[in-house]
Amino acid sequence: MNLREILTRLSKGQLSIEDAEKLIKLLAVQEVSNFAKLDIGRELRRGIPELILAEGKTDEQLLEIIHALLKRDRRTIVTRLQKRRYEGLASRLPKDCESQYNELAGILVVRDKDYHKPSTGGRVGILTAGTHDIPVAEEVRVVAEEMGCMVKSFYDVGAAGIHRLFEPLKELLEWDVDVIVVVAGREGALPTVVGSLVDVPIIAVPTSSGYGYGGKGKTALMAMLQSCSLGIGVVNIDGGVPAGILSALIANRAAKFRT
Repeated sequence: MNLREILTRLSKGQLSIEDAEKLIKLLAVQEVSNFAKLDIGRELRRGIPELILAEGKTDEQLLEIIHALLKRDRRTIVTRLQKRRYEGLASRLPKDCESQYNELAGILVVRDKDYHKPSTGGRVGILTAGTHDIPVAEEVRVVAEEMGCMVKSFYDVGAAGIHRLFEPLKELLEWDVDVIVVVAGREGALPTVVGSLVDVPIIAVPTSSGYGYGGKGKTALMAMLQSCSLGIGVVNIDGGVPAGILSALIANRAAKFRT
């Protein structure tokens, strides 16, 4: 059954709105040339926008996908896009759209000028142990905001100077935050500390800082997986985008029932 058939049956009363919505969600795959299939119904089906990973794609492929998504969704999000490559693509982006490039996160968001970013009321907090963790934390922030959340971020509050943590944590709790994303490298201790102090879900993100034995995020990942503080979920090393999506799903669900 194609989209036209679904809408025709809906107009004739042969399908309920709920059934039509389910069928549309299942249909939502769009082919771009012969190299990409875009899950254009992901946001409707799962509350997650389509994100395009720049790595592994040519500039021509990337531009074609951007144009296709803009045509259907009026917004496209490109991740892991290096500054030098963005500068080469900037002049070839649609002139009638607005573009925002976050250099730290390596994320490009292109929107139709009439596109209005959703606002769900979800509340996401972000903490980083050090400044090295900020690029990954910025990935979290951009993705969560694009999914409609409000975000409060506090950077460089790691366990090496534990006194730095308490004011940001107090502010997040007073804000009644729905979920806290904790980004840390080296020994990855900060999520365990935060988990011992709060009653909200925590998403731990190990980063590839540190060197020598267990460096490049391996020790941080293992420490977070072995944390003795309960209520902590862990994503992969440098996984800012998955952490942003997961935090937004939690916060948006909480906001839905809060209102």
